[in-house]
Parts: sequence; C-alpha cells; structure tokens
Amino acid sequence: MTHPPGLLRTAPLQGETTSSLISRIAGRYGMEAKVLRSCWQWRNYPPGHDGGGARADAEVLLNAPGRRFLAGLCGVTEDVLARALPSWGQEDGKLSAGKNGVPAAAWRTGGAVAGPVAFGCRLCAARRTGTAVRAVRYVPRWERVCVRHGRWLMDADADQPLEYLDVRGVPEVAAAQRRWAGVARRAARAGAGPERVFALAYAVVARWWEQSLNWKRETIWPGRLHQVAGGDAGTELERWRIVGRDAVIFPEVVAVADALLDPAMAQLAWTDSGGGRPRALPADGAFCRRLGEQVGREWLGPLTATAYGGPLTSWMGAVIRIRRGTGGPPGYDNDPWWLRQEHQPATMAGQLRVLGKEKKAPGSGTMWRTAVDAEQRRLITSAIDSAEEQLLQLRGMQTGPTAEVARRLLRGLGHSAGLIENAWKRTAVAAVNGGVPLEEVARWVDMPVEMLSQMLTAGRQDGS
Repeated sequence: MTHPPGLLRTAPLQGETTSSLISRIAGRYGMEAKVLRSCWQWRNYPPGHDGGGARADAEVLLNAPGRRFLAGLCGVTEDVLARALPSWGQEDGKLSAGKNGVPAAAWRTGGAVAGPVAFGCRLCAARRTGTAVRAVRYVPRWERVCVRHGRWLMDADADQPLEYLDVRGVPEVAAAQRRWAGVARRAARAGAGPERVFALAYAVVARWWEQSLNWKRETIWPGRLHQVAGGDAGTELERWRIVGRDAVIFPEVVAVADALLDPAMAQLAWTDSGGGRPRALPADGAFCRRLGEQVGREWLGPLTATAYGGPLTSWMGAVIRIRRGTGGPPGYDNDPWWLRQEHQPATMAGQLRVLGKEKKAPGSGTMWRTAVDAEQRRLITSAIDSAEEQLLQLRGMQTGPTAEVARRLLRGLGHSAGLIENAWKRTAVAAVNGGVPLEEVARWVDMPVEMLSQMLTAGRQDGS
C-alpha cells in the first residue's frame, strides 16, 4: 500500500511530540486532528485527565507503515523526522501484532516515552511555520525560557490552561538559563551528570519553596510570583504558588547547582561535620551560611542547617561519608547526587489535582491540611526530619575507643529519642485540636487517656 506525498510540506520542530506534529499537519490541511488520525488504526484510547478532557502531553507511537505514512504527509524524509521527534522508532507489542502494511498507532503519555513535556512558544512556531499554532515539545526544565519572547514554557501534563508565563519582568530567570550552560559543563567535567545535578538542586530549592511561607525575611520570591501572575496573585495565591513555582525558583536552582559542584563547599561540609572527629552538624555551620549567601539570602543559613532529613542534608551526608570512608559498598549511600524518591518535588499536575479535590470536598481525605495550621505541620515535619538525620549520622560514629563510641552513640540516640517524642506529642495535640477524640489518640499511642491528657496539657503550658 502506497501513500501520496503531502501537498503541503510540514517540517517538525526539534523535540516535538509526534501527536503535536499530527495536529499541526491537520491544521495545515484545514481539518480536525481526529479526522487525520483516522488514517491510522489505533490500538488503545487517548489518555485523558481525571476530570475529563484530552491531555496536551498525549503522545503517539507508530509502527513502520505508520511512520512512512506520516513522512509522506509531512513531505519530508523519515530521517528528518527521526532526528526531530524523540518518540520516533519506539514501538510496543500492540503495534507489532498488527497486519503488515497497515499504518497503526498507540497512545501514550509523553512523560512515559521521552521525558518532561512542555508547551512550545507559539510566537517561535509562527516564525518557523508561518502559523501561531500550539506545539508540544520534550523540554527539560533548564531550557524552559524562550529568551526571544520572555516566556517560561509550562509543563503540558497538567489540567490547566496556561501555556506560558510572562517572565519579561524578571530578567534573572532568563539569565539563570544562560548561566546553566556553564554549570552543566562543570557537572559533565566532574562526572556528575548535568541532569542529576539539576534534579538535586531543584529538589533542594523546591523544599525551600514549601518552607518559605514561614520565612518572614523572604521578599524575593513573593515579588517574582506576583510579577509572573500578571502583577498580583490576589485571591489565587495558592494556585499561583503551584503554577509559578518552577519559574520563580529557577535562578536559585541554578545557583545551588553551581554551589554544590564547588569543591570548596564540600570542604565546608566536611569541616562542619568535625572532620576526623565526628559531631552533629551545627546550626551555625559555615556550609549552610555560605549557601545562603550564594542565593542572596544571608539569613538563610541557620534555617537550612536545621531542616534535617531533606535532599541537602542527604548530599552533605554522602560527601561526609565518602571522605570518612564509612559509607559501605558502592551505591546510592555513597553518591551525593542520588535523589531519593521521597525527596523528589511534587509535580505541578499532582499539586493541582490535590488542590482541586480540596476545593470540591474540604476535609475528605485532606482533613490534616485543613485542621492543622501550617506552622504546626512544619514543626512536626522538622522534628521527624531532625530525628532521621541524627540517626543517619550515628552510622559514622562507630569507630574509636569503646567508651568514646558508646558515649557518642548514647548521646545521639538520646537526642533522637527526644526529637521523636517531641514529634509524636505535637502530632497528638494537632489530632486532638483537629477533632479526633482523645480516647482514639490514646489508643494509637498505647497510653491511658488520663496520662495522655496530662502530658498534652503540660505540653501546652510549656509552649511545645
């Protein structure tokens, strides 16, 4: 079966999704995309959002006849499409099971095929194709700024209408993208892998972003957020904090990545740990103080130093263990750039889904967020993270004379136990204040009601 070449030549955009290209071809021929897609035999249904509606990041995999047919419609050779489309040539069992010679296709989500998917800049597409149509491309987060038009290109996997944020009023965002090129080269020379360095720095700063609501001295991010929101986030602040996060924190992400690649910073972390004489990381450590200066916040050091259990302290712990030679066999424990799954930031799509559920059904599945104020949640999380980090540090304290090792271990364990006790007391108070019967909480902590009541009352009087 042969197919005539397309009457109108349609060149692919670099990194474009195959689904996006098919939609653009349909537009050039003046037809709906679903009409053009009927030229292929489909093995499954297109992915959609939970609440209905097509996903912008939907991707298409084609079999060999399907790829030949698409090349004919575009009026270009297959090797041109192979260089431009990341999904080109990928197949699965559903496609290979079809009849020979019949164009077939299967739906996927872009993130499961070739990485993060974002909207393209329509103005750039117009310069290239003559038409300002929507395009969807595979774009890593360090390339999300269209410098020519001052736009931050948004993730395409979320159920929200914005394709870009206007960042012309925050030039430091575009400057950070230009700076990243040099940071990526340093990462490659260090053998760390630019994408891994960026992922860790992104996780560190995204964690700061969540904590920053309680930072009274923070003024940079609120100013940027209101700017990308069109001047004022207004009553939509919670939504804009989700939608605008990646653009707003991008300069700090690049700065942190640059700092963590600096051998002098690793030396500061080693010195803060006591070097050859292990000790708990101090709240006024030189490493965190210097990191705060690197991101233009001299006051941030102590807040960062006491935020245990996050990706930054994991990086510090790995650096320290490597130098101390106590990390065990090769693996993630000895890899400063290893990002634990629990440290990966929540995506914009995921956060918007949670926000939508909270607005539709307050208290159903999200009672903790609505019943417990942010400050109490932060204190509970901080106590848990601190205990975790203290316990991790004890792993490197088991060398030396017996009495000295025992002293360090017992003091460390005692401190961790106190942090855990503080965390469960705060959690119990939050549960009771949130409407959980005291009897239920007492049963969960395996304690008589009277004793628990006395402890919680004493805790409130002590201000804990």
